[in-house]
Amino acid sequence: MKKTKDSYNWTYATVGGTTRVSITSGEDIAHLGELDRKQWTVLSCPVHGLEMDESTLAMMDSNGDGKLHVDEVIAAAQWLTSVLKDKDMLLRQEDTLPLDAFNTECEEGQRLAASARQILENLGKPEATSISVADTSDSVAIFAKTQFNGDGVITSASTDDEALKAVVENIMATIGKVTDRSGVDGVNAEQIEQFYTALADYSQWQADGQARKADVFPFGDDTAAALAACTAIKEKMDDYFMRCKLTAFAADKAESLDVTASQLEAVSNMNLAVLNDDIAQCPLARVTAKAVLPYDGINPAWKGAFDTLRSLVLDKEYPSAEELTEAQWQAVLARFDAYNAWAAEHKGDAVAALGVETVDALLKADQKAALLELVEKDNELADEAQAIDSVNKFMHLYRDFYKLLKNYVSMTDFYESYKDDIKAVFQAGRLYIDQRSTDLCIRVSDLGKHGEMASLSGMYIIYCECVSKLKPAPITIAAVLTDGDVDNLRVGTNAVFYDRDGLDWDATITKIVENPISIRQAFWLPYRKLANWISERINKSAAEKESASTANMLEKADNVKVPTNAAGGAPAPEAKKSAFDIAKFAGIFAAIGMAVGYIASALVSLAHGITAKWYNIFLILLAIILLISGPSMFIAWRKLRRRNLAPVLNANGWAINSKIRVNTRFGKTLTKLVKFPKAVGKDPFEKPAWVKWFWRIFFLLLLAFGILFFTNRLAPYGLPFHKEKPVAEVVEAPAEDAAPVADVPASPAEEVPVAEE
Repeated sequence: MKKTKDSYNWTYATVGGTTRVSITSGEDIAHLGELDRKQWTVLSCPVHGLEMDESTLAMMDSNGDGKLHVDEVIAAAQWLTSVLKDKDMLLRQEDTLPLDAFNTECEEGQRLAASARQILENLGKPEATSISVADTSDSVAIFAKTQFNGDGVITSASTDDEALKAVVENIMATIGKVTDRSGVDGVNAEQIEQFYTALADYSQWQADGQARKADVFPFGDDTAAALAACTAIKEKMDDYFMRCKLTAFAADKAESLDVTASQLEAVSNMNLAVLNDDIAQCPLARVTAKAVLPYDGINPAWKGAFDTLRSLVLDKEYPSAEELTEAQWQAVLARFDAYNAWAAEHKGDAVAALGVETVDALLKADQKAALLELVEKDNELADEAQAIDSVNKFMHLYRDFYKLLKNYVSMTDFYESYKDDIKAVFQAGRLYIDQRSTDLCIRVSDLGKHGEMASLSGMYIIYCECVSKLKPAPITIAAVLTDGDVDNLRVGTNAVFYDRDGLDWDATITKIVENPISIRQAFWLPYRKLANWISERINKSAAEKESASTANMLEKADNVKVPTNAAGGAPAPEAKKSAFDIAKFAGIFAAIGMAVGYIASALVSLAHGITAKWYNIFLILLAIILLISGPSMFIAWRKLRRRNLAPVLNANGWAINSKIRVNTRFGKTLTKLVKFPKAVGKDPFEKPAWVKWFWRIFFLLLLAFGILFFTNRLAPYGLPFHKEKPVAEVVEAPAEDAAPVADVPASPAEEVPVAEE
């Protein structure tokens, strides 16, 4: 970072292979606003789902968007350092603060110090010299003995006037209630206004009805009950009169509209006392073309409802009548038209349960102004209450702010997570699986988003769904494995996850993102893939042959016919099978012979090359190993160098501004493999040691024999694939004093061919 003469002198360190700013003093925290945004490791992080007090992060989230941005962190840093005498106290991460630590030279510091003493006094600790997070967090205890606390809510304890207390209780019973800071139910100004508005509306509505009492209440105070009695039987009454009309219209079908003999016979042998619903399905009375309802012939299931109707309505409208016509019934219903119109205009239903007399009494007493005055007195203490809330916020940030910075600005907590007492805020706990444990477990909020970005990290990630009987809902974690083998890991494998509170969860792998874990694993990967491929091909071929063989056997068994002789005796002898056709397989034998010849030729050539120098065999083996495992190891090396946690955190809602490298050495501290001490005793089922050594020596001798055989034993036999370079014949020149030899022509049989150069 380029400095000017007025810029702050930052200290930098290499953390996780990347240069980052070091926050090691209170002055560093005070100057966070001067740090270049490009040098921050994180630009925003989620408020929820981290291993940190969510209330602390929520207090810093000034805009309430669920994310903590750089500007909000800077604002918190400036506020904290301005109200503390010693800024370095923030590095202690303590939950208790001496009262004299506030900077009373500034107005905000004075206000916080005074509010802290008020809190301790409310808690019954006037002599205390320090305050803690536990003290400021218990708002119920802080305001338990106060009449007013600045939240605009009054309770029965807010006044000594019994009449006002009664009104408060009525408001809570009808309009609703809110919880006061003291933890007691109360009401606010809005609810008081709603209550008195409802009282006035209900009283006016009732007065309008009384003004037209003769029309609105045809049956006096029993009008509502009379209407309910009519409504209860109206459908059955209308059904009866319609049946009578149909009987008059179709007399030949009258029996089907009335109670039939078959219906009565069907229930005659049953307990009729428990068949009330079935009986109620029958007509209200016996159906006749006269269309008159007789009072003494009512269906027993409807007798009670009809008697109520008769006592409240019919006996008053038609005192001496013993039967009812449809016209009379319609006239009765018309009597309620005015009442129904008035009821449709109802108002103030919320206070209707109090009754009109109580409503009028409350309106007459008119305690509204007195109640609102109490609310106003409570609001006058809003600044004091706000200051008490500020002390609570300050104490939470005093304890947690430096921890946040070590996970936000520099990420040092993550790179020191190999220590048992230090973990990053995104590390949710520890997963035990396949004889190892991993501390790099991150809660996943959106599995779909993780699936898209996780592969960019270059890490081997297993996603597990975790459930616990002590928690209402399951959680999903992304566990990163940075050491060990992965042969036994697959979807469906079970494990155990321990969260940061020590609670155990049953974990099951639901998804795997595969990437290299180590160079050693990459070395063996091609051989394992080959072994798996061969195993799969063998298993597949065996399964296909078994299936075909079984199908063929079943087909033959189904089609078999047992021949018999003419007398029905023993079966005829089996026909002779066709002879083996050697010509049919001649081509196959020839191809196999050629293949064997080429393979033998290649082995001999290889053996000659090996035996030229004794150490060539090791060089060749090394070359073969590098040829097979080299590409896999190179790819793994490149990916391990680029392994980056940032995409995993980005998928979880973070805005990571820098790479978060996890190299091989650091990865071994995050994933710990099992280590057993030396075993005591002998396994009774283990093979004897001499058996293992016997087979090892046997295969070494077999290999040596094979090399010697192809190099020294096959050559003298002049195999067609073994060609030996001919040596030119050397003819000595005759001596100078020797007599010349006469030229004698050689016979054709004696000619010796000369090898071509």
